[in-house]
Amino acid sequence: MSAFSLEQAQWGTHDMIVLRDAKHGRCARVARRGANLVSFEQLIDGVMHALIDGYRDAEELVRCPSSRSSIMAPFANRIAEGRYTFDGTSYDMQPGVETQRGIRHGFVRTVDFEIAGTHADEHSAHVTFATSCIRPGAFAGYPFAIDLAITYTLDEQGLSLAVSMRNVGDAAAPCFFGWHPYFRFDGSELDAWELQVPATQLVRTSAELIPLSGAEAFQSLDQAAQALDFRKAKPIGSTKIDHAYADLVHDADGRVRTRLRDPASGLRISMWQEHGVVLVFTADTVSRDVRRSVALEPMESMSNAFNRSDCADAIRLEPGAERVFRCGVEIDWT
Repeated sequence: MSAFSLEQAQWGTHDMIVLRDAKHGRCARVARRGANLVSFEQLIDGVMHALIDGYRDAEELVRCPSSRSSIMAPFANRIAEGRYTFDGTSYDMQPGVETQRGIRHGFVRTVDFEIAGTHADEHSAHVTFATSCIRPGAFAGYPFAIDLAITYTLDEQGLSLAVSMRNVGDAAAPCFFGWHPYFRFDGSELDAWELQVPATQLVRTSAELIPLSGAEAFQSLDQAAQALDFRKAKPIGSTKIDHAYADLVHDADGRVRTRLRDPASGLRISMWQEHGVVLVFTADTVSRDVRRSVALEPMESMSNAFNRSDCADAIRLEPGAERVFRCGVEIDWT
């Protein structure tokens, strides 16, 4: 019998795929709705630890409060006032709304993805979710055609995502990816958890959490408030964090790892990505379970990237072109 397996299951009215690693005692459940990671668990000394602070039930998955584990595409986090200009044309994602708040987190949180493929063997288990819902006319202010596919792979290193965006339209399109998982440790308080963010710059924002213009958005961590400097691992304490970090520092294998550790259990989560920015959020303003988890959000580009000239190359996808973003979660304990 293979160490890795997968099966289909139901969660209320929602279909999901369950990926299992019997050797390492790991289990990931991913729903078709939003290609959402509902849970990720690790068995340690006979005790199953829930590492993802996801939705409690199928009804929450429908409503998407706090965007728990949300796939963010074709943009991540905020677009100021829901408006942007691309290749000389201006677009409005909230037409007819005079007083606009920034639109957030893309379009696919409530989409039922298709299961495009599954496979399990002695090395891994993986499932690919795909959607062609992003088409001209489907979403206000976004007249572009993007095919989106997300492959979740469970292997001996942990859980990884490979996200493909392909421009199937006849014009260049702005797009970029982000992921919004909340991580948790049971039996201890967030203030004691140790955080390490391998970055040299903090992204400065307005009161509406929109990055400041141009170079003003970037502040060296040498000059930032000490409480927000997590280049060396330290307890979060009472610090409230809702900031992106930029100029990420890669490990020798080419991955950037943002680490969260529970000193009480010795359990550590390393959220990795290959490039981009990482946003850290201590869940101070969520609708339930305030400061019970920490969102570590890998993003291809920064919030409001559609409106930034310094992000123009990163978000541009030419007709027929494909871009892939990879990120994931590693687990260890001492």
